Amino acid sequence: MARELLKGNVAIAEAAIRAGLTSYFGYPITPQTELLEYLSARMPEEGRAFVQAESELGAINMVYGAACTGARVMTSSSSPGISLMLEGLSYIAGTEVPMVLVDVMRGGPGLGNIAPAQSDYNQIVHGGGHGDYHVIALAPANVQEAIDMTVLAFDLAEKYRSIAVVLIDGSLGQMMEPAELPPFKPLATQFPEWAVRGAEGGRERRFLSSIYLSPPEEEKANLRMLRRWKDVEANEIRYKEYFMEDAKYVVTGFGSSGRVALSAVRAARAEGIPVGLLRPITVSPFPYKVYEELSKKVDGMLVVEMNTGQMLEDVLKAAQGRTPVEFYGRVGGIVPLPDEILTEIHRLVEEKPAVGGHPRDRWMDRMIKMN
Repeated sequence: MARELLKGNVAIAEAAIRAGLTSYFGYPITPQTELLEYLSARMPEEGRAFVQAESELGAINMVYGAACTGARVMTSSSSPGISLMLEGLSYIAGTEVPMVLVDVMRGGPGLGNIAPAQSDYNQIVHGGGHGDYHVIALAPANVQEAIDMTVLAFDLAEKYRSIAVVLIDGSLGQMMEPAELPPFKPLATQFPEWAVRGAEGGRERRFLSSIYLSPPEEEKANLRMLRRWKDVEANEIRYKEYFMEDAKYVVTGFGSSGRVALSAVRAARAEGIPVGLLRPITVSPFPYKVYEELSKKVDGMLVVEMNTGQMLEDVLKAAQGRTPVEFYGRVGGIVPLPDEILTEIHRLVEEKPAVGGHPRDRWMDRMIKMN
């Protein structure tokens, strides 16, 4: 198939349709609204269900009901809207039914602004809702990856009876790039044994819930979900490496931060600096072992994010003080520039910071002086 010039939000929406999406429920919020707007026309064209709910709370509970039937179901939102959905997401996780969530992040906290940010990392990766649960979170860095990971998200959600999240920021949702859309998948005609689809053929009644009033039963359910998550960790970790064969220093960032950082790494390579880039694709499960092994080999790491250092904590956990870790972040909806990251690479190489202290504190001191 030929490549087309596609906006990120629109590309994700069309990819979801071609992946077999049958039911979408959502509520408009910038910078995600084009996704919902596109589906409002395309889903009826395909004879599929589209509902603009009265709120994010309404949307996620509609998703919950549809997910219990085994349908391929999705919603999308942006940071404050995701916060409103967290209770419903926890119910869906506790009921062990699959769904796909697209989170197009913006500046925060609070209402913040409509500019791109990566402020939702913690609430997605570390489970913003109540209870012990995990979601699969995929972080594309360009429109083609956003398409491919949308299709993958549906497959992973169903395989593991899990929530799968496509986690992007507003810049990727709004940008246009050439990309290739996938072929249409046939819609499902058979549904899993657990799905509630009416008393077909006089079969035994099916019942789905997230409530276990007996503590031993709740514990059993939690352990069942944890065993499934261990399978995800064993089989689904994804990441990309650039210039890592001889790298003595590593820059790392997810999504747009990793994309911008790659330009800085290429510039540093042109100057003869032996630096590489590690870009996690699955930020949940996080590739801890990859970072752990790198920390034993390299002379330093630089974490780049569009927040105040949320993924940074996972990198520090993996590195365990074996190598210096530095941080560079832009917040409030500001996207870092390649030249800024290149300056931080020079700092890492030339100043050779010692292991110890918190990299966020050192970054804050520099940012306060700048502002």
